[in-house]
Amino acid sequence: MKFSIERGTLLKAVAQAQSVVERRNTIPILANVLIEAEGERVQFRATDLDIEIVDMATAQVERAGATTVSAVMLHEIVRKLPDGALVTLSEDAASGRLAVQAGRSNFNLATLPKEDFPVMASAEYASNFSAPAATLRRLFDKSKFAISTEETRYYLNGVYMHVSEADGGKVLRCVATDGHRLARIDADLPEGAADMPGVIVPRKTVGELRKLLDDDDMKIAVSVSETKVRFATPDITLTSKVIDGTFPDYTRVIPQGNTRRLEVDAAEFAQAVDRVATVSSERSRAVKLSLDEDRLILSVNAPDSGAAEEELAVAYGDERLEIGFNAKYLLEIASQVDRENAVFLFNSSGDPTLMREGNDTTAVYVVMPMRV
Repeated sequence: MKFSIERGTLLKAVAQAQSVVERRNTIPILANVLIEAEGERVQFRATDLDIEIVDMATAQVERAGATTVSAVMLHEIVRKLPDGALVTLSEDAASGRLAVQAGRSNFNLATLPKEDFPVMASAEYASNFSAPAATLRRLFDKSKFAISTEETRYYLNGVYMHVSEADGGKVLRCVATDGHRLARIDADLPEGAADMPGVIVPRKTVGELRKLLDDDDMKIAVSVSETKVRFATPDITLTSKVIDGTFPDYTRVIPQGNTRRLEVDAAEFAQAVDRVATVSSERSRAVKLSLDEDRLILSVNAPDSGAAEEELAVAYGDERLEIGFNAKYLLEIASQVDRENAVFLFNSSGDPTLMREGNDTTAVYVVMPMRV
């Protein structure tokens, strides 16, 4: 195998591959990227047995062939090469080495046989559709903060992507929750997605997927089966197993009868919460909201470190209310707001609070209060 490729193109391909590779694993081949050169294309494949990423790049192929080499090592080498360099990779089958050459730099890397590299079995997908990158980016970006990190409740360690009903029509919905807060984001249902089985997309996959979604004009081909999900651009294919479990009935925790309405500038609110939380104890990070007519007082009282208070002008016309929250949860929810105003709907100091962006019901957040 021998081919030449522009450094920027190669860096993009190996960066994606090495981020999938698990740093600590007991199977040496899983630390490697499978490089396959044929025609005018080179394919880079990496897997951790749960996720597989395949990146296609254009190159000048002199000799077709395939080999595997350390993904992290190759990425580090390419990253340190000068911009615009032409990189030549050639495999010497006799010595089992891959030579990497750019200008006056020469590297010889150990390889492992391509036959040992595990390729994820292709699945039959029940549903195939395409969705704009911007739509998927919004669905996952706005929900991923609420993914649980508790390994015992493994079925909450991802984003539940499914088809649901909203305002009399079907929508593509992403939901994530960790029991303390919940995010529910809706988008127009893409053509062909109506029969899609609901799947829980794992946290790591959501992180890798995000790297494919920066180009607003791009359409992403999505394929879903009961056990796997695949996202593909013309150059990159990301295939992942889904979490084998049942996502809980999240509709039960979304309050319907909250009538006390607070409207506040989202950026101002987030900054004020951040400021007063500076003195809160790391363990509780509790901040108290005291609501009166058109006035909100945010306060923290931490016996060990001190106290803080800040007043904001808000739109609130209901009876007086005092309610406490984890400052981190409030900040994460407030930072999801793209519009100017955040609307909070309260019931009482012990009930879940609902938050949305203005009158937009396609993005709804729930946060549980805490005693302060």
